[in-house]
Amino acid sequence: MTEIVGIQFKNASRVYYFSPLTYKFHVGEYAIVETVRGLELGKVIIANRLVEDNELSHELKPVIRKATHHDLNLAKKHEEMAPESYEIFKKYVNQLELPMKPLYCEYTIDSSKVIFYYSAEDRVDFRELLKLLTPHFKTRVELRQIGPREAARVVGGLGSCGRVICCKTCLNNFDFVTMKMAKDQGMSLNTNKISGVCGKLMCCIGYEHELYLELKKEVPNIGQLVKTPNCPCCKVVNVDYIKKIVSVQENPEGAPVRYEAKQVSLVVPRNPNEQDCELVVSNDVKEEPVEILDEAVVEKEEENFILYDDGKSIYITDESNYTLKLMEKKNIHIFYFSESYYGIPCFYTIIFIS
Repeated sequence: MTEIVGIQFKNASRVYYFSPLTYKFHVGEYAIVETVRGLELGKVIIANRLVEDNELSHELKPVIRKATHHDLNLAKKHEEMAPESYEIFKKYVNQLELPMKPLYCEYTIDSSKVIFYYSAEDRVDFRELLKLLTPHFKTRVELRQIGPREAARVVGGLGSCGRVICCKTCLNNFDFVTMKMAKDQGMSLNTNKISGVCGKLMCCIGYEHELYLELKKEVPNIGQLVKTPNCPCCKVVNVDYIKKIVSVQENPEGAPVRYEAKQVSLVVPRNPNEQDCELVVSNDVKEEPVEILDEAVVEKEEENFILYDDGKSIYITDESNYTLKLMEKKNIHIFYFSESYYGIPCFYTIIFIS
């Protein structure tokens, strides 16, 4: 077991673990610690506690000391100096016409360094800028380039929901977000509609992704064929995963009809062991000569008509979901070729064996 203390350097930023040594900290107190930026003032978020050694990914750095009133007054003074220093930094950037966007600046607690943060699409040669800044501040000057997400956290703003963006208020770490997450949740795949102020995919897309993955197991997907109380075979056109409501197109000339997910069933349930585009043959089919009883059926199938067998009757359904009952099923066997669309067989070629 190792004793740690959790320290945060800015609001809504990541919490870092340090070794408290012999100091006893309480939540809300301040400590002086050493980071890659130098000596910094941090706020205690997690008081002294013991954690398992396997929970620590690296060796802990020790806390330098508890912050004093002098340290707090110095930090307040640096906050007052930062806006003026930022304006000077911004002026020189514009003067040199550098392709970079100044964001903010901060001082180390011992005033040995001033750090300027900026964002840019590519690497920037700022050697001439340093030659102007160093004589003016008469201390060590450091320029740090940060990414668009970190820049959005610094600048802040309102998201599409009307609230302050999460990275400014409550988000500590930036999790990985993909387009597949948006697709699983039925969101628009237009990146302009699902991107945040940083230009990247919104972090909130990942908040409910696991929930949607569980709900999708209970609700048919868009494009699947289902059986409803009023239609033996129709296509799903819209899904509300949260309410478990399925909209199906029963009549090509009418509006979609809404059903609860428990009121519909898949026409051809997906076999988890079935591979995409696999030829599936009934086990009890004997090697006998085959005879195509209805050539018209084959011609219509080539025109993207979908054949459906419910075990009792044979149906044919075109892309407009018009359903026609062909014949009663008797002692026949069926070959069918399944072409998979997101794991759901879509087209069937049926041959009747005499």
